[in-house]
Amino acid sequence: MSTLVLIPARLGSTRLPRKALADIVGKPMVVRVAERAALADVGRVVVATDADEILHVVRNAGFEAVMTSVEHQSGSDRIHEALLAVDPNGDVETVINVQGDLPTIDPETIRLALKPFEEPSCDIATLAAEIRHDDERINPNVVKLVGSPIGPNRLHALYFTRATAPWGEGPHYHHIGLYAYRRASLERFVRLAPSVLERREKLEQLRALENGMRIDAEIVDTVPLGVDGPDDLARAREILGA
Repeated sequence: MSTLVLIPARLGSTRLPRKALADIVGKPMVVRVAERAALADVGRVVVATDADEILHVVRNAGFEAVMTSVEHQSGSDRIHEALLAVDPNGDVETVINVQGDLPTIDPETIRLALKPFEEPSCDIATLAAEIRHDDERINPNVVKLVGSPIGPNRLHALYFTRATAPWGEGPHYHHIGLYAYRRASLERFVRLAPSVLERREKLEQLRALENGMRIDAEIVDTVPLGVDGPDDLARAREILGA
């Protein structure tokens, strides 16, 4: 499949102002993410942004970037606009959405996001990791994927929740918010209105499930570091400066 990696990056951030441009061992965070995506070697890498400053920084680092609207409410809307801008002829079959705050993500993790497409009926592919610490099971900021095993390292997603689920003995899975879309699935998804459970849980992926779309997840060993605040930024600097 022809694959495009899109990295949505906004300048605004409540907990960490100008997060996308935060310096990590001499390079802006968004550039670090683009480097990781390029190392995955799955296809063309483009940053989708709403800020001229990010656009210029990314291009000066040798990567592609495209401007998108400041009005988008979600990353999926932003990457859809970017897809239409950089591939107007429809050559790209698959899009990977890599969040712009994952500067230490393992390139192999990005590659694994495509594995669920081995199942032809899978519309959207994502990732999950088994929860190992009890405090994460009850933390509403840790999104859980509830799914049926369909292979040794794969789940068919039935639900996503901030609650501790499912009940009873057995593993719980931390959902990793990195998505791969078949082009037609992304185009369908962005046309859908926000759904009831999406609004209740504040989880956009529930919109797809509520409208009958299939999401499968590849199980990976660890959750990549997401930079949400100053402590995460310090940890990223430590990892990449080692």
